[in-house]
Amino acid sequence: MNIGILGGGQLGRMLIQDALKYDDEFHVLDPNPECSCAHISIFTQGNFNDKNDVFEFGKDKDVVSIEIEHVSVEGLEMLENKGVKVIPTSKIIKIIQQKILQKQFYEEHEIPSPEFQIILSKEEEIVLAFPFVQKLNTGGYDGKGVQIIKDENDLIKLWDEPSVLEKLVDIDKELSLIIAKNESGEIKTFPVTEMVADPELNLLDFNICPTQISEDVQNQIDKIADQFMKAANSEGLFALELFLDKNGKVWVNETAPRLHNSGHQTQEGNANSQFEQFYRVLKNLPLADTSHFGFSGMLNLVGEENYSGKVEYKGLENVLKLPNTYIHLYGKTDTKPGRKMGHINVLAKSREELMADLIHIKSLVKVVSTS
Repeated sequence: MNIGILGGGQLGRMLIQDALKYDDEFHVLDPNPECSCAHISIFTQGNFNDKNDVFEFGKDKDVVSIEIEHVSVEGLEMLENKGVKVIPTSKIIKIIQQKILQKQFYEEHEIPSPEFQIILSKEEEIVLAFPFVQKLNTGGYDGKGVQIIKDENDLIKLWDEPSVLEKLVDIDKELSLIIAKNESGEIKTFPVTEMVADPELNLLDFNICPTQISEDVQNQIDKIADQFMKAANSEGLFALELFLDKNGKVWVNETAPRLHNSGHQTQEGNANSQFEQFYRVLKNLPLADTSHFGFSGMLNLVGEENYSGKVEYKGLENVLKLPNTYIHLYGKTDTKPGRKMGHINVLAKSREELMADLIHIKSLVKVVSTS
C-alpha cells in the first residue's frame, strides 16, 4: 500500500519506524530535505501548504494523511474529489486548524468548552471578563500563538489578529485522551494521560499515565469523546486536550487531528502505541489493544536556552544506565531554544516512583549545541 504523509517531523518519523515491521511504502512531503522523515521514507520536497504540491504528491497514493494540521485543506479536497482516501477528512482538519471554527464546532455540538469571544482585531470591544486567554485563529502550536491577558493593563499586549478569547479555567489538571476510529467504525481510546507543562516554555514537560481521576471525571471524558467522534464523523486518530477544573468539571481545551506528544509514553507503556494504532487506522485494520502496563511517563528533550546550532546531547550515557528507561531521538541535526529534539519514556510501579524517575532524568540531560 502507498501511504502519503503531509509533514516530515518526528510524529511521521515514529509512525514510519513503527510501521517498518509491516509491508507498505511510506511517502512524505515536506519542504525540508533534512527533516526527521527524509531518510526513512520515499521523500518528496515540497510545500504541504500549497494545494498543487499536495495534489501532485497525493494523487497516486492509496491513502493520504497528516502529521501536522497546518496543511492545504484545498489540496486535500482536490484529492478527495479525485477519489483518494484522506484520513482524517479535509472537513475536520479545516475545522481544527482554525481556532475560531474549532470553538464554534464545540458550541454547535454541545461539547463542553470554556466561555469565549471571537475578535477579528484588537479594536473590538472586549466583553469577556478578565482574566482570559488569547489564541490566534491560525498558526499556533507548542504554546506559540497563546497568551494570558490578566487585566486591563495587559490589553496593550493583545495581538491585532483574528483570535479566540477564552475564559481562563482554574485548572486542577491538564488531561489528554487519544482516540482512534477506523473506516469500519471501530473506536478505541487509550487510558487518560495527565500532562504537566513547563511554565517557562509553555511546552509539555511530563506525561503521566494513568492519571488519578474519579469515576465521575472519567464518565465526563467518555461522554465528551463520544460527542466529539460523532460530530467529527471521520476516521483518524485524535488527541483531545482537556482541562479538569477545581470544581471537578471537564472542559475541552483543543483537539489535534493527528498523533500527539501526549501519547508518546504508549510506545513502551501500553500493549500497543499510538503509532501502531494510527497505522491500523490508515489500513482499516482491527484496532489494537490499548491497555497499559503499570505506570508510564514521558519527558520531552528540548533545546536549552542560549544554544543554537549542531545538536549535542549531554548526559544520555547516564540515562542509558537506568532500568525501564527508553530514549527516542528525532533525527534533527540542529537545536534551538525550546525545540523538541526527542523524548524519554519511563516505566514504574507507582506514580511516586515514576515522578521521582522523571525528575531525576530531567536533571541528567541537557540538549545543547557544539557551536
